Amino acid sequence: MKPLHELTIQEVHEGYRNHTFTCVQLVQHFLDRIKKYNPRLNIYLALNEHALEQAAAVDREIVEKGIDRELLGIPLAIKDNFLTTGLTTTASSYILKGFMPQYDSTVTEKLLAAGAIFLGKTNMDSFAHGSSTETSDFGPTLNPWNPKHLPGGSSGGSAAAIAAQLATAALGSETAGSIRQPAAWVGITGFKPTYGRSSRYGVIAMASSTDSPGPLARTVADAALITQVIAGQDAKDATTSPLPVENYLGSLNKPDLQGLKIALVKEYLLPEMRSDVKELILAAADKLRSLGATVEEISLMDPQYAIGVYTVVQRSEVSSNLSRFDGIRFGHDRSAFGQETKRRIMLGTYTLSAGYYDAFYKKAQAVRTKIIEEFAEVFKTYDAVIGAVSPGPALPIGATKDQPMFGEMEDILVEASSIAGLTSAGIPCGFVDGLPIGLQITCDQFQEEKALMIADCYQQNTSFNLFPDLDQTL
Repeated sequence: MKPLHELTIQEVHEGYRNHTFTCVQLVQHFLDRIKKYNPRLNIYLALNEHALEQAAAVDREIVEKGIDRELLGIPLAIKDNFLTTGLTTTASSYILKGFMPQYDSTVTEKLLAAGAIFLGKTNMDSFAHGSSTETSDFGPTLNPWNPKHLPGGSSGGSAAAIAAQLATAALGSETAGSIRQPAAWVGITGFKPTYGRSSRYGVIAMASSTDSPGPLARTVADAALITQVIAGQDAKDATTSPLPVENYLGSLNKPDLQGLKIALVKEYLLPEMRSDVKELILAAADKLRSLGATVEEISLMDPQYAIGVYTVVQRSEVSSNLSRFDGIRFGHDRSAFGQETKRRIMLGTYTLSAGYYDAFYKKAQAVRTKIIEEFAEVFKTYDAVIGAVSPGPALPIGATKDQPMFGEMEDILVEASSIAGLTSAGIPCGFVDGLPIGLQITCDQFQEEKALMIADCYQQNTSFNLFPDLDQTL
């Protein structure tokens, strides 16, 4: 049998059914690994003191009822911007240090209702401002493949928790790359649902018009199951869609991709991109062809435009969202904001001010509409578009120093899809310099089933779904 930390959700449930191990044993195994490796990697900021008690209750439930809930007894890592009762939520900012929420976010509530056990809360860029986890007020998380490198962000802690095998699966959130980019940098599966497919209620807001909760997992199948659990309309979030949730798991395990048309975006093979990274993306396109898909090269708007749009829109929404942190109702005073957070508040306030709104914010929204319309036109012909998630592999610790646009530059290839509210999977497609490279498979809004199906077929027919040996890398 595989070691317990290597098991997928399905394999954990098989173990429970066969009485190979108990939930208490599984949770204790992860807690032991966290105790051993977390001091070096800085993945978890807070641990669930009641995890073993909850695991014992799961074992009793299995004896009485069997496995009748989708995530019963599955140990999860939760990004620290989701409100969780009984566990601190800080968004990795000192302004919320020690904050204990009074209610749960909708998606964490759904995960608990499905039987999951939260191991703890994971590190992130402070208020999700960044793509490295270096802006965390509690120190950076390190990349399990090479601790001299970053894990990406803002969901860097959740991504690293899966790569380091310190949880069976994890919850993250994406505003523009914050799930897919760290997944790419640590070599795991990350899935961004369509904007409005999963509720933002109880998630500490960054940019309210693009924030999307989603999973980070060992496999596409695990990501599909978690998405199935958290998706759906929420009366507490008016931006959630009333469209029914499809059977994501039922779309998996397809033998081929016959009949699908996939677009390889020429502009996403950036001129400055390393040749070995380009070769991996072109090889992935060839693999999709060999699986029966038609893959054609197309042209889209230069992704540089998405940087400008995202920077203006995101900073503007940050300045609005963070005005609630006034040190009066909850949290500490505003002097506890980190430097990156202050920069974003100031720039957002500037772009929304009289005399500059039309020049910056209104123009950015007009270009955003152009991006949305361009994707809508593409999806009339193609089922998906593909490209690299990030221009290259994980960068070294310290790479963000004196780089206020670091996140926007590293997320250049995924910002357009987030701005347009699309759904997208990020999966490993190879290695350069011993570090993983990620492939994005992006589909139209509410086409989660299709994106997961393509990603799963690719993943099952390749051998890039690997995990580091921490005793060697650390």
